[in-house]
Amino acid sequence: MSDAVICVRDLVVGFGAHTVLDGLSLEVEAGEILGLVGGSGSGKSVLLRTIIGLLPKRRGSIEVLGTDLDRAGEAQARAVERRWGVLFQQGALFSSLTAMENVEFPMREYLGLSDRLRREVARAKLEMVGLTAVDGAKLPAELSGGMTKRVALARALALDPEIVFLDEPTSGLDPIAAGDFDALIRTLQQTLGLTVFMVTHDLESLHTVADRIAVLADGKVVADGPIAAMLASEHPWVKRYFRGRRAQLLAERLAQAPS
Repeated sequence: MSDAVICVRDLVVGFGAHTVLDGLSLEVEAGEILGLVGGSGSGKSVLLRTIIGLLPKRRGSIEVLGTDLDRAGEAQARAVERRWGVLFQQGALFSSLTAMENVEFPMREYLGLSDRLRREVARAKLEMVGLTAVDGAKLPAELSGGMTKRVALARALALDPEIVFLDEPTSGLDPIAAGDFDALIRTLQQTLGLTVFMVTHDLESLHTVADRIAVLADGKVVADGPIAAMLASEHPWVKRYFRGRRAQLLAERLAQAPS
């Protein structure tokens, strides 16, 4: 039996006359970090948003945690939604709420906690991602890019999810902050037993964090496997991306880095 917690079959998604995903199939196994990569406009974020129900599909099936989301009733669908967390591009924090209040927001929606307990849980989530109570009192406009990503991750973890969806988590971060965020994702995944679905274009994240990589091109998954499989692929886009000059320089740097 498969250990897949996300199962996408023959998915078709489009806008008007333009088809973005064309018969795409993909599984994500429990406890792994899957890195989804593809060219600009290939449909990476479209796939993520379709899985979590923000975009409609034209055809295909999506099962998450054993539930067919098309056949699920409202109560069943909401129960599944409680079991995943999402970090959107740029963090998508509520600008009028403090960092702490942003983390509390999902708990207000789903949990009947007292104000005191909700604040304690939110503070614990912020500490989990390396932030303090002082950071929690800040508004999003007062946060650095790296801190914004960490608050958004803390909010994604607010309901103790089994799956975390990350949409370009290191986008806009400097190399040091991006490396720190990658390490945080790996630590949380190992500590909490999370399944991570990560949309990214960051080669270093794919090398250092992803257990498996799926490459999206022409509306389908054209390559699927560990980094070694990507380096051996003869698909034109995969070859250019993973064996191009920038990729070679990164591989040399990683090889020289202390273990």
